[in-house]
Amino acid sequence: MLHAYLEHIGYAGLTHPTLETLTALQHAHLTAVPFENLDVVAQVPVSTDTDTVVAKVLSGRGGWCFENNGAFAWLLEQLGFRVRRLGAAVLRGGPQVEIDHLAIEVQLDRPYLVDVGFGDSFIAPLRLDSDHPQRDDRGEWELLPSRQGTTLAEIVDRVPVAQYRFKRVDHHMHDFEPASQKLQADAEGHFRTKAFATRLLGSGADRVTLLHDRLKLRRDDDLIETPVAAADWNAALAEWFGIRR
Repeated sequence: MLHAYLEHIGYAGLTHPTLETLTALQHAHLTAVPFENLDVVAQVPVSTDTDTVVAKVLSGRGGWCFENNGAFAWLLEQLGFRVRRLGAAVLRGGPQVEIDHLAIEVQLDRPYLVDVGFGDSFIAPLRLDSDHPQRDDRGEWELLPSRQGTTLAEIVDRVPVAQYRFKRVDHHMHDFEPASQKLQADAEGHFRTKAFATRLLGSGADRVTLLHDRLKLRRDDDLIETPVAAADWNAALAEWFGIRR
């Protein structure tokens, strides 16, 4: 299964647990495995069970954080990385403390934050022991400590914009099941109301995002948006994500 997973994400490099390997794996996963909510919108139950999420990825699908990061954490452990599954509270909609996101900590010579399940976010490991801004091809990021935990912030026009907050406490996958069930049951939540899929295109931060009514294509910092009619949505999904339904 490990070989099949690496083949699926198009990774043929070294597999020793190093920062170079981790960085390449994160980018390969973000390119090959879309962040998408198709099952949630269709009210097809999704799971936090590791075997189930790994099988879903190998079938050619993606998913939300509990699935993509759950599967990626498994992959990293199979390769000998030391992994923590972190519970986080998403702050994009404002302050809140409820855990509704799964992120990953990887311990190498120092600790790193990794995430392949947060949409258009950072695309390379971030040092958790640094209090300085960090850059990748996608943008600039900062990790801000507080009594409530560590906040991942994106630097926008020199201002840190909070993304999510987490404590560096290891969780089991079943710990995220209540959050998964609550989000699936929220008929007014953004995961339930409008289907989307997004992934990197394999070169830097180039990205394709299919929303309910348009396709967004970012190449070399240029953004092109094209309307997508409902009748053409599944064709666009198949063309850009290889998902047929």
